[in-house]
Amino acid sequence: MTSIARAISAEHVRQLLASIDRRTAVGRRDYAILLLLARLGLRSGEVVSLELDDIDWNLGQVNVRGKSGQRNRLPLPTEVGKAIAAYLRRGRPDSASRRVFLRVRAPICAFRGPSGIGSIVRHSLERAGIQATTSGAHQFRHGLATEMLRQGASLSEIGELLGHRHPQTTKIYTKVDIKALRTLALPWPGGVR
Repeated sequence: MTSIARAISAEHVRQLLASIDRRTAVGRRDYAILLLLARLGLRSGEVVSLELDDIDWNLGQVNVRGKSGQRNRLPLPTEVGKAIAAYLRRGRPDSASRRVFLRVRAPICAFRGPSGIGSIVRHSLERAGIQATTSGAHQFRHGLATEMLRQGASLSEIGELLGHRHPQTTKIYTKVDIKALRTLALPWPGGVR
């Protein structure tokens, strides 16, 4: 049996987002990145590969390059769109790169890989004083799926948002809601010791 997915709680997501200083260019970038992770469940690699032309501002959609070159068109929530626009207008350094998110230290260029996003997550969690069970970006994906389950979304709806090709991939999220699972557990014979 696989282990239970490690998800960041909705409260920790709120706390983390509130802790970001959006008055700075780095803060605007990090806030937009964390919102993409938390609200759309994007993988680090999907955030890194996001290009300016992938955002359709008129339709309110974002075209995501998933695993194995798979493309997934997702709705762009207003909150996420505003955060990205704020970064693009008042935070993104001048660059010929078509990637949305850029490094802030020289050389100013796109992130070289997903580890840059993981670093942003780790540092943001530390700054916010959040003791998470894991420090990686994937916890936001699990957190989103957990929250969607709690609110009654079906596994097929969750799988569609997360870009899963196979229903079995989404089944791991049936194990994440420990609180709900506890209500189904039978009492231990003889009581608690």
